[in-house]
Amino acid sequence: MRHPLDIVAMFAALWLLASMVLDALTPKELTAVMIAVAIGPAIIVTAVFYYLRCPRTDFAVMFAALWLISDIAIAFVSAKALPHFLIALGFVPALLVGIALHWQRFQRRHEQMPVPSVKRG
Repeated sequence: MRHPLDIVAMFAALWLLASMVLDALTPKELTAVMIAVAIGPAIIVTAVFYYLRCPRTDFAVMFAALWLISDIAIAFVSAKALPHFLIALGFVPALLVGIALHWQRFQRRHEQMPVPSVKRG
């Protein structure tokens, strides 16, 4: 059973950790508080979907989209241009989710293909 206080504690810890790691990777003009404000809404929405027991695939797609939105928000908040690897880092979860979804579709392609019928003229 997922207790709401456990979820709050878990996502608050992830929020703080992500803010500190991104603070270490970004230019000095961008502080941890600015990063925390930029990624805060995405963390809250992710926690709500986790609490509502969203299916794994939907949760992964939603997380990847919110991570990309947070990356864009950090770029808007920053007074200085972000390094290119941080911009690319925003696309990594979406890329991984896309690869996983296409791999699952590739694995199940034989189940979805109709059996050819023999028609006589």
